Formats: sequence, C-alpha cells, structure tokens
Amino acid sequence: MTQDDLSPDDRPSKSQLKREMHELQALGERFIAMKPEERARFPLSDDLLRAIDETDRIRAREARRRHMQYVGKLMRKEDLEAIQAVFDDIEKAQVQRDHAFLRLEKWRDRLIEEGDDAVEPFLEDYPQADRQALRQLIRNARKEREQNKPPTNAKRLYKLLRDTAGL
Repeated sequence: MTQDDLSPDDRPSKSQLKREMHELQALGERFIAMKPEERARFPLSDDLLRAIDETDRIRAREARRRHMQYVGKLMRKEDLEAIQAVFDDIEKAQVQRDHAFLRLEKWRDRLIEEGDDAVEPFLEDYPQADRQALRQLIRNARKEREQNKPPTNAKRLYKLLRDTAGL
C-alpha cells in the first residue's frame, strides 16, 4: 500500500514528513561526526557510507545542505531498528561504565576517609591490587587533605583504583 492509496485523512501531513526527514538528516549528521571505527559498529549500507565519507570533501554551504538532504534520503532505506539497537547498546555500555567509575570514586573517598580500615574490604573485592602502593597513596592523599594541598595523590589513588578494576 502506497501513500497514494491512503485517504487524505490517513496520510501523514507535509509537516510530519518534513519533521521525519529532518530527523533522518540529524541522524546522518551523527554518523558523519563519528570516527570510522565507531561507525563500523552500525549496519549501514555501502551507499550511505560512501555519502558519509564524501561529506568531508564538500565545503560550499549550499552544496553541503543539498548533500545532507541526500544523506537523509539514503537514511530512509536503512534498517532504523537495527541502528537504534546499536545506539541502545552503546548507551547501556556507557551507563555501566559511569556506574563503575562512580563506585571507584566512592572507594577512593572511603579509602581516604577510613585509611587502613578500608584497605582490607577493598582487597577482598580486588585481590590483585598492589597493597603497598595503595596504602602509600592513601597516606599521602590524607596528608594532602589535612594540609589543604591540591589532590595530586587522590588523583593518583583513583588512577590506581581504575587500573586495578581494569577500566
């Protein structure tokens, strides 16, 4: 069934079609802004990939605008559900990373606050951690805090925790 077969009341309005086209162009611009290795995760057609690569060579404003319309037209043929699924996976992984970094920040703050009392629980969670380096950085970070110095060792402690956690 084509749009011509629909009654005038069932067809999308011209404004709706325009909004959808602008959304597809915006999605195309997101792909253009990505690095090629990020873009490789998405199920994109060869025609669209060529158009995206070609965008870098277009300098004239009007030519770029017309090219973006072309990219939006090509986006209509893409599997938008599969593309959205990849975006969802990327977002989910980012949320998990953010939570992991927050946990490490809490560990850093707890280690600095509690000192050696917090080292054992941390080592239970991360037995591969370097106990000596950990304790040294905790002592130095506590000393910096007491003397109102910049948190150089607190940053080093966080880096050690991040490396230990494999992030």
